[in-house]
Amino acid sequence: MAAKELDVKGLHCPLPILRTRALLDKMAEGEEVIVYATDPASIIDFKHFCNTTDNVLLAHETRGEVFVYHIRRGAAAA
Repeated sequence: MAAKELDVKGLHCPLPILRTRALLDKMAEGEEVIVYATDPASIIDFKHFCNTTDNVLLAHETRGEVFVYHIRRGAAAA
């Protein structure tokens, strides 16, 4: 299954995380999303988000002024 994509470019904290969380909540465990953001704080925010949830930050890179995050949906909270 192909990863879903989420474009949150132009949004600032906390909106990129909130939109990502909302999408992940609708996804099944193991599904993946690629998030495109422009907020420089998103680097810290996405690392912290994945470290404090069951979601996994598989990769992140910078493409010009766009930060790209590849995240796998973890286990749903009980």
